[in-house]
Parts: sequence; structure tokens; C-alpha cells
Amino acid sequence: MSLKRLLLPAAVAAAILSPLSPVTAVQASAATTIEASAASVNQHYADIAEAVYADSLAAAQQLQQAIEQLLDQPNEANLDAARQAWVAARVPYQQSEVYRFGNAIVDDWEGKVNAWPLDEGLIDYVDAGRYGTESDFNAWYSANIIANPTLNIGGKQVDASTIDKTLLAETLHEIDGVEANVATGYHAIEFLLWGQDLNGTKPGAGNRPASDFDTQNCSNGHCERRRAYLKAATELLIDDLADMANHWKPGGEARKQLMAKGEQGALATITTGMGSLSYGELAGERTKLGLMLHDPEEEHDCFSDNTHWSHYYDALGIRNAYLGEYSRIDGSEVKGPSLSDLTRAVDPALDQKMRDHLNATQAAAQAMVDAAEQGETFDVLIAAGNTEGNAKVQAFVDALTAQTQVLEDVMATLGIADVELEGSDSLDNPAAVMGG
Repeated sequence: MSLKRLLLPAAVAAAILSPLSPVTAVQASAATTIEASAASVNQHYADIAEAVYADSLAAAQQLQQAIEQLLDQPNEANLDAARQAWVAARVPYQQSEVYRFGNAIVDDWEGKVNAWPLDEGLIDYVDAGRYGTESDFNAWYSANIIANPTLNIGGKQVDASTIDKTLLAETLHEIDGVEANVATGYHAIEFLLWGQDLNGTKPGAGNRPASDFDTQNCSNGHCERRRAYLKAATELLIDDLADMANHWKPGGEARKQLMAKGEQGALATITTGMGSLSYGELAGERTKLGLMLHDPEEEHDCFSDNTHWSHYYDALGIRNAYLGEYSRIDGSEVKGPSLSDLTRAVDPALDQKMRDHLNATQAAAQAMVDAAEQGETFDVLIAAGNTEGNAKVQAFVDALTAQTQVLEDVMATLGIADVELEGSDSLDNPAAVMGG
């Protein structure tokens, strides 16, 4: 089923296609002269995946070093350095999310590294006045594994006396089949580094003290177990990213699965990832839903207030997939045959239109980044009554929706069939979200 087309008001459409600065615009004059074929485009798509997952692994290893320094010397400077390393690790990883949806091997794995939102009371202490003490849907809502070496909840006995990778990955993660029981991945680490964000839709992120990891001057108790949790979760992230990086190397399972689909099937995989991330996931579940509800709990990076950058790099990953370009963390560039080349060979005007919409989306994402630098992070932008902030977020949703519609035209032009894009009730059935 294709994306339900949404008609944008003329004023919105005009704003989406407004001129961009030289920094954000993709220059049509810089178009490659590569002789592109479907086979070469698919191969290069896999090459970019290999690069982006290798970068994600390298950045996570840098994060691990920063966390080891924090645990060795638990002071505020080292905690801040670990937080900055976490933010840096998100840059390549978010650009990898365009490989979801079409590639089953990525979708089956992704929940271990980037699942959200999470019920953080499973992991550590929370402010019960803000968080509550129980949930109708999750018996483990406030289990606090760090504080409790043994637990018996709902008749299920858990021995958590040793916090290690096996406990987190095989026992706790999605325990009882509840997706909010996120025990591993970036967001579990994020919670441990920042703690709860108790500011609601006002400025400010989580503010966990470094002494939470200091066994000699321990705040909030159980510092040795908290250190063990952070160490194990980080090691698991490294393991999981290494697995996916290997899958995209020549001869890896992800490449084999992609190429086994045939040329048109692989192109369908590429566009499925682009369109589903653009529309249902990023425009819908990660952006519009929080805006509709004015709820910071729907914020992707809710502890660190890094959501503006995560959205920016998610959108950039979609553009990378179309243009066949990726800027590596070492400053080198990966460029090659692309969907843009294939489209331009058939319909140059449509290729330019797609580029224009990709530019417009990055400009809308940049507007949220700029607002965050002035203190209006995503949770502040979506606050009820913040008319100007809400408009910035809605502009991003509109740009993503519009670019997905153009992507459908690209798919039709290239004869890419049997593509089903992810939707979102927040876009397709708002009444269901609001209880109407």
C-alpha cells in the first residue's frame, strides 16, 4: 500500500521549496557523471551501509573509552565528556536508519540498539512524583534492577545479582514481551549518563550527578551496580554494532540478502527504507505524534535533549541514499552511482524536484537545530502554546511528507513496484491518536 497523499496548503508548499543557503543546498551543478545502472546503484548503496555502520562502531568505541574514563575518575568533567561522546556517536548511527524497513536483517536487529521510548524505572531510580510507581501495561515499570539484586514480579523470578551482558540482553530486554522494557542500546546508556529529564516542556535536560558512579562518594545508592550496568550496556552496543558492520562487508549476510532480491527488488528495498523512514517513522511517530500530544515523553532522545540532531541526521541519511553520498567521520567522502543518477537519466526535472525537496527537509531540520542552540530544544518546541515553536516542528513534518510524495513519483518513473511504506496514525488517522 502506498503512502496516503496529503495535500499541502499552497503557502506551506511554497515555504517548503524556498531557496536554501549554499551550506544546505545540494548543488545540481555538482551532479555526478557516473554511468549508473541499477546494479551499480545497489552495490554503492551497500558500500555506504558498510561505511556508515563501520563509523557507528568506531564512534561507539570512542564512547566506550569516554565511559571508561568516567568510571576510572567519576567527576563532572568526565561525565560531560562521556555525554558529548554519546552525542557524537549518534551522528553516524542516525544516518544508518534509512537501512531499516526494507532490509529485514536491520529491522530484526535495530530494537537491540535504538529501541525507544523506554520505561526507565526498569533500570534505575526515578522521581516517583513525576514517573509514578506502576503501570497498567508493564509489571516491570519501576523494578529498578540497579537497586534490586533479586526480583519476583508477577511470578517471574529474576536473579540480577550480577549485572552483565547476558542479564541485560537475554533476561531484561523486552522482558514479559513489553517493548518499553528497554534494557540495552543507545537510550539505556543515555538514561544512565543523563538521568531523567524532569523539566517537562521547559528548557533543560537530565542532570544526573557524576557521584552516581563514585563508589567512594556514592550518591543515590548502588553505585557499583550502576557502574556495572553502564559498562555492560556499552559493551553490548559495541558487540551489536560490530555484528551489523560485518553484515555489510563484502560477502556479509546483509549484502547477500540485498543482492538476492534482483536489481529491481534491491531498488525497492532502497526506496522502502527512504519512504518509510521519511513518512511513517520520522514525520509521524518521532515528530508529529509528540507535537499533537505536546508530550516530551514522545521525544526520541528524551534524557539528553538531543532530538533535534537525531532528526537532522535521520533526514540526512535519506538524502544520502538518494544522492549516493556519505560524509565519513574521518572527513572522507563516499560517492558513487545513485538513484538520483537513474532518475535524472529518465526525467531530469523530477530529479531536480526530488533534490529540492531533500534540501527543503534539511533546511527545516536545521531550523530546529538553530532553535535548540537558542535554548528551544524539541521538547520546548512542541509545548502547548508555543505557536512559533510548533510551527517549526510542523514545517519539518510537512517537508518530510512532501518529499515522500515526490519519492513516490521517482519510484513510478523508475518502475519500482510492490513497495509498501510505513504509515502513522498521527498523519493518517489523527482522531485515533486524540481518542476521537
